[in-house]
Amino acid sequence: MNFQDKLVIAIDFDGTIVEDAYPKVGKARIFAFETMKRLQQDGHRLILWTYRSGEKLAEAVAFCQDNGITFYAVNQSFPEEKYDNSVSRKIYADIYIDDRNIGGVLGWGEVYQMITNEEPNIKTASRKKGFFSFLKK
Repeated sequence: MNFQDKLVIAIDFDGTIVEDAYPKVGKARIFAFETMKRLQQDGHRLILWTYRSGEKLAEAVAFCQDNGITFYAVNQSFPEEKYDNSVSRKIYADIYIDDRNIGGVLGWGEVYQMITNEEPNIKTASRKKGFFSFLKK
């Protein structure tokens, strides 16, 4: 799967961006925010697509913003869309990333590789040197 065009990517929150702890906000899944930032840098539009609403949705959006992600849209296909029960509640996207996929959620590194067909260049925090680190030279 190699997508050359810019994509609209709908991403679930609980169990996908964060560990599932609903109604609380769970711990961020490893590489979730780094991968989403890279996808945005690549020009893809990210939509937060979640069951959350009201205050719980606001908490999820704020958590993502605190971690450097502002979505193109939240629970809608585009920012100006108004949901009025006359159109389908399903949003439009090229790809949906959700922990409820058949086979479960992939790791975020795998997600990036599938979308771009390349290795992610994600900088990770350097590991602290343990007691036996001198043996690994």
